[in-house]
Amino acid sequence: MLLEVMLMQRTQIYLHPEQHRALLREAAKKGVSLAKLIREIIAKHLKEQARPVPAGKETFLKIVGMGASDKTDVSVRHDHYLAEALKGDNG
Repeated sequence: MLLEVMLMQRTQIYLHPEQHRALLREAAKKGVSLAKLIREIIAKHLKEQARPVPAGKETFLKIVGMGASDKTDVSVRHDHYLAEALKGDNG
């Protein structure tokens, strides 16, 4: 446990009193420290943020629109055009 603490970065945050009370209640209910609860919440948040964002409606409309384009090689280069459409939506 001591080594784990030594590898952590100390930080300070300000909470509204109602947030602090709610977190203390939650920590007590789970039987963990306030610091551990906050680390768990942060870890969960970061994991959720790292998930890939599903392609949006615009991406699918671009793909459908390829059939109406002046491109004559869509059946051969479909992977290229699909990657191009997805890159435009997510990057």
